[in-house]
Amino acid sequence: MIKANTEKTILVIEDERPLLDAIRTKLEKNDFLVVTARTAEQAYGLLEDLKQVDVIWLDHYLLGKENGLDIVMKLKSHEKYKKIPVFIVSNTASADKVKSYINLGVNKYYIKSNYRLDQIIGDIRDCLK
Repeated sequence: MIKANTEKTILVIEDERPLLDAIRTKLEKNDFLVVTARTAEQAYGLLEDLKQVDVIWLDHYLLGKENGLDIVMKLKSHEKYKKIPVFIVSNTASADKVKSYINLGVNKYYIKSNYRLDQIIGDIRDCLK
């Protein structure tokens, strides 16, 4: 039986390597093709190189000069990428930060400590149906 998410590509942008590895493992077990980046620059390169990205899992805090908000602003202003669903998964959430992301069109903002990976993956699956 072919599962619904087979061949769906998710770009995970997360700077914490142990968490990145855990997210990748969990997503692969849920039949996603997973590509990962730890910086905005890596993410932009992958977006250019990949044929298709179906969804983006994005942390706010990243290595390098740019953060998640910078990435979302660029994605949502670019015709090729603006329709890719974006899920923010971060350690903190000030009201202003969450509002900024929502106003830019992200699908959902999660605080890492409040959600299990299974819950976030379930929301991503629902979004891709």
